[in-house]
Amino acid sequence: MKTQQRNIDFSGTDFLRPDSVRSKTILLLNDKVSDPIDFTVQVANADHVFWIEEICDATLASAKESGTGVSGRTPEFLGTKMIKGEAVVAFTSDGRWAGFCFISSWDNDRYVSNSGFIVAPEFIHTDLSKRIKRKIFELGRQKYPQAIIFSLTTGSALMKMNHELGFEPVTYSDLTADNDFWEDCKTCVNCPILMYKERKNCLCTAMLYNPKEKESN
Repeated sequence: MKTQQRNIDFSGTDFLRPDSVRSKTILLLNDKVSDPIDFTVQVANADHVFWIEEICDATLASAKESGTGVSGRTPEFLGTKMIKGEAVVAFTSDGRWAGFCFISSWDNDRYVSNSGFIVAPEFIHTDLSKRIKRKIFELGRQKYPQAIIFSLTTGSALMKMNHELGFEPVTYSDLTADNDFWEDCKTCVNCPILMYKERKNCLCTAMLYNPKEKESN
């Protein structure tokens, strides 16, 4: 279900948008998933950029429905993540977009964040969420093996998945101090709370995976 209409300017970019595939990616929000669905979950590339508008719309709709905050990222930003191989995308065998997540590095690659996690509404009650979380975690470990991986979320299901991957709840002081990371929070409706708390706390739960600690145990 689209929640707003907007025009996205891709001028000056080389983003691909093949109509033959695009026609297959209409979200069937009223359909019930009854049979097992064959998902492909892989590291994104330039061939997947045409799904950006659906990803942005689904993220906005999810935030409004849950009443939680979300950091706004531009379509151009997400497209760059795909092209650089710093995102994971999921889709069905018949060409429908199904899920997305991306990573970013901070403090000279000392930290890596898992962000932008979203699953298409009709696939929420499948095992797809866990598969995407596992894939984005593996991508972060592969590209930045020494980095501390962290996640901020208000969702209990995501917290559980993070815990199963070895993440532990931490205070905000354990996260990156990189101002560029916290700048992204300014588009979140909960940003005034974060600023009032001097970036020491907010409504999101901070969870962290420290590879050095895991290796020493």
